[in-house]
Amino acid sequence: MMYYQSQAQNWGFYAQPGRDGGEDPLQRVARLASESAVVIFSLSGCCMCHAVKRLFCGMGVNPTVYELDMDPRGKEIERALSRLLGSSVPVVFIGGKLIGAMDRVMASHINGTLVPLLKEAGALWL
Repeated sequence: MMYYQSQAQNWGFYAQPGRDGGEDPLQRVARLASESAVVIFSLSGCCMCHAVKRLFCGMGVNPTVYELDMDPRGKEIERALSRLLGSSVPVVFIGGKLIGAMDRVMASHINGTLVPLLKEAGALWL
């Protein structure tokens, strides 16, 4: 894993594409999601992914971001997430729990449940 900065923004911790030893895509998602307080599965050119990363960074959260278009097995993960949710990226996990896509994240933010989730996961200390 490594930190790197995109051309325009540093969104937080970016995970280096790794070798997963043929692990099932959903098992890999579960493992990766449990390794950090906030995990975002994203595509680097996706405007909705950009918006959700910006939301978390604006709140002072440092998410771990997996850019699936930069991962050799990213398409498999994207398909598995799509089957799981019925929608594509961004997909957000907080404290290892699936929150969902952009609509669920924004609904949680608007109804006031996002900040307590972030605090409980140790991603926000306010």
